[in-house]
Amino acid sequence: MTAKMDSIDEVSTAANRWAFAALIGGNVALSLGAMLVRMADTGPTASAFWRMTLALPLLLIFAWRETGGRAPPRPAVLVAAMAGIFFALDLAAWHFGILQTKVANATLFGNCASLLLVIWGVILARRLPRGWQAAAIWLAFAGSALLMGQSYELSPDYLVGDLFSLFAGVLYTGYVILMQRVRGTLAPWTALAIASTVCVPILLGAALALGETIMPQNWTPLILLALTSQIVGQGLMIWSLPRFSPLVIGLTLLVQPAVAALSGWIGFGETLSAIDIFGGMMVGAALVLIRLPNRAARPI
Repeated sequence: MTAKMDSIDEVSTAANRWAFAALIGGNVALSLGAMLVRMADTGPTASAFWRMTLALPLLLIFAWRETGGRAPPRPAVLVAAMAGIFFALDLAAWHFGILQTKVANATLFGNCASLLLVIWGVILARRLPRGWQAAAIWLAFAGSALLMGQSYELSPDYLVGDLFSLFAGVLYTGYVILMQRVRGTLAPWTALAIASTVCVPILLGAALALGETIMPQNWTPLILLALTSQIVGQGLMIWSLPRFSPLVIGLTLLVQPAVAALSGWIGFGETLSAIDIFGGMMVGAALVLIRLPNRAARPI
């Protein structure tokens, strides 16, 4: 009996390790999105529309294989659809914010979802993080502050863009919470396909309202955006959501600004200072700490 329980524990630990790797990998893939949006020759919200539209056929095929063609429960569909509305408005608000403020400001305020998810995790757990958990939180946010703190600029000229970016972070928090909830009922591709379907008309309407260029001349960045951000990035993240608390999910979101800074250096020659590199290392250390066993509180 003991040997059987040990075997089950080993399988569970291995599964959690793969899930955590998927969560990190998903955020790495998502962080490449900003670079591909900059390379696209459409408007920023239009690029989000194409991200969803080009990925949707594959997502629907994956969802069909997952369900065997059976219709998912209606209450779960409604929750996934609501998540899609949050996600579409998040992308529209953030992309509009980028046009009205500095990229660094948009990144900083758009990543408020990390902090909000940590707060949400503390509320759900009804206890403050202790030990390695607390150390990981401090390291993660200190590292992110170093990464983004040098380049952002508070100014009345950027107020509208900053507010839209902050609103986008709040909307993304709602999206993650709803998708984590619905994943108890729906399989990952099914949940993502429903949310993405809802996103398409909202993003197209927003792009048209903003007067953006819709049709691209170069499809390559948009195809790569759909594959990396929506298929790989969101696919891995949505699959791993039920296995972790909002606190862990919030901290792993901080991978995105770190990798975005690295991709900006590689792809656009944007200089990385010693402080930027140190900040990225702090975020990496936080992700290691958050997975360590903790005597003062249960591992999360």
